[in-house]
Amino acid sequence: MLIYSVTVNLQQDVWEEWLSWMKLVHIPDVLATGCFTQHRISKVSQPAQEDRSITVNIQYYCENEDVLEQYLTIFAPKLQKQHTDRYQGKFVAFRSILHDLT
Repeated sequence: MLIYSVTVNLQQDVWEEWLSWMKLVHIPDVLATGCFTQHRISKVSQPAQEDRSITVNIQYYCENEDVLEQYLTIFAPKLQKQHTDRYQGKFVAFRSILHDLT
């Protein structure tokens, strides 16, 4: 099992709208690709940031590297562009691939 982890740090002024859009549009679009079996979205607990930004982590669970590669090459560019176009200048994101050892 692989976990495709996306951590997003965003400006507080877009937080509520961003979270709603993620839950109603973006995450369902990612899951509709058929590449992931489940997901989890979590707000990162952290000391108060001077800029009052909010950090969120979304984890998508994938069966194997071939399926993840399919997502990354076929689907991710379009979905990431939609997010970037909508929230340009309001976020930074980084992605990592985790190998589940349980």
